[in-house]
Amino acid sequence: MAVPKYKTSKARTRARKSVNMRLSAPNLVECGTCGNKVLPHRVCPKCGFYRGRQVLEIEDIG
Repeated sequence: MAVPKYKTSKARTRARKSVNMRLSAPNLVECGTCGNKVLPHRVCPKCGFYRGRQVLEIEDIG
C-alpha cells in the first residue's frame, strides 16, 4: 500500500481542492419577447413574459 513520504502542506491541499470548487457562470437565455438575458425557466423581469404568455404586470416607473 502506498504511503506518502512527506506531509502535504495546507496550501498544496487547498490548491488541489479549489480547482473543483470554482463557480461557473450562469446559463443565460434570451427572452423571446424583448431579447433580455434571463435564467432559463424564469419569468422575464423586464417584460413579464414566460413561454410567450404574460404572467406578470410590469409597471413603468419613470
